[in-house]
Amino acid sequence: MSVAEPRRIVLFRHAKADWPQVNDHERPLAERGRLDAAEAGRRLADTGVPIDLALCSTATRTRETWKLAVHEFPHRPKTVYEERIYEAAPGELIALLNETPEDIRNVLLIGHNPGVQGLTEILAGSAEEEPRERLSSRGFPAAAFAVLTCDGPWKNVEPGTATLVDYWAPSD
Repeated sequence: MSVAEPRRIVLFRHAKADWPQVNDHERPLAERGRLDAAEAGRRLADTGVPIDLALCSTATRTRETWKLAVHEFPHRPKTVYEERIYEAAPGELIALLNETPEDIRNVLLIGHNPGVQGLTEILAGSAEEEPRERLSSRGFPAAAFAVLTCDGPWKNVEPGTATLVDYWAPSD
C-alpha cells in the first residue's frame, strides 16, 4: 500500500450508558444504548469503510458498544483494547493514532466524550459541508461516529491534517 492512498479514521463514541451503582469504568450500556450500538454498526458497515484495526477503550460501555456494532460488519477487524483511550484528551488520542502500524489503512477508535468530539474537531482541518453541518448542530451524542480521511503516514496525523467526510448520530 502506498502512503499516498488516503487513510481513514473512524471516531466512534460509545452508546448510551446506564448509571448503576458501579464505578464509572464499569458502567454498562442502557437498553437504548444496546439498540443504538447495533444501528451504529449497521450504519458504519453501510459506509463501506473496511476497518483494518479497531482501538477500543477498556471501559465496559465501549466494549459492549463495539461487540454489538462489529456484529453488523462484513468482517471483524483486529481489535485492541486500549486503556489509554479511557478519559483521554485529544492530544493523547493523537499520540495513540501516531503509533498505528503503517500497513494499517483504516482505523476505528471507540471512546468517550469529550475526547472523541474534541479529536474530531481538532483533526478536521477541512470538512465536507453536510457532515460539518450535522456535527455542528448535533454535537457528538452517544453512539455517534465521524469518518475522517488523511494522507501520509500515521506518525504525521496531527491537528488540522484530516478532512471530515461523514458523520452519523442516532436519529439522523
